[in-house]
Amino acid sequence: MTPRRLMLLDSASLYFRAFYGVPERTAADGTPNNALRGFADMIATLLTTYEPTDIVACWDNDWRPAFRVEAIPSYKAHRVQEGSDVAEESPENLTPQVPLIRELLELVGITRLGVDGYEADDVIGTLTHRFRDAGPVDVVTGDRDLFQLVDDAMGVRVIYTAKGGVRAPDLVDESFLMARYGVATGRAYADMAVMRGDTSDGLPGVAGIGEKTAAALIAEFGSLAAIREAVASGDPRIKGARRTRLEAASDYLDVAPRVVDVALDVRVPHDLVTTRPQSVADGAGFADFAARWDMGGSAERLSAALAR
Repeated sequence: MTPRRLMLLDSASLYFRAFYGVPERTAADGTPNNALRGFADMIATLLTTYEPTDIVACWDNDWRPAFRVEAIPSYKAHRVQEGSDVAEESPENLTPQVPLIRELLELVGITRLGVDGYEADDVIGTLTHRFRDAGPVDVVTGDRDLFQLVDDAMGVRVIYTAKGGVRAPDLVDESFLMARYGVATGRAYADMAVMRGDTSDGLPGVAGIGEKTAAALIAEFGSLAAIREAVASGDPRIKGARRTRLEAASDYLDVAPRVVDVALDVRVPHDLVTTRPQSVADGAGFADFAARWDMGGSAERLSAALAR
């Protein structure tokens, strides 16, 4: 019996990369299709390379959840579409392709899961937590936030596509985290990320505490909680500018973990189907869809990858 291997797709991360990475082309009616074609090819490559037995396309039902905005109002605020309080700024030619990507997933039979009030990251965190005892988990994303889920003992790694795409990704395990960031675990990465901050997400971090200093503090004290306890207790190992900066950031550090940490307890269906389809679920529908949107070879490659 083939050991179970679950693959979790950070769908938005992948279709944004497809949109920017695949040359623009349109279907007969003028609808752009580069993100659609690129997304299909990405899935085909991932299925062929890593051979998951199970796969879920995780979705942003809420790209800027209220609980994160309440904690830190600047969270992703710079990405809000002008004239809207909730819509995310998105390239004009990508917007009409997102519903097509949803339809593509339905036709081929890959489960798509989003939960209202949560980002795809939270769905991924919850599914990783739920299924990690059942076998290895591969998280596919171009977002470093999900490095916090890396756990060698439980077989959880991140296939990180930001630089090499799905064809030459970084395979992020604990040795990668140590070599690249100086932190030993996914949990330590999350603590480091809180202190470092992330301008792309509107997280200020602790002023004057960069990635290397944050990693060194975690290496010495073990966790962000222990660092804060040391500051509060007057531990002489934290002194001078470091103490001043950490004390000044106390209010931020009170709330930032609620923003950085992915949820592990999102309500997802207990009967969720994760099994990888062995062929296109709706062959006739998929053929019509591929022809209508001029998917060309990308449809053929996805169909072949499913049947392997």
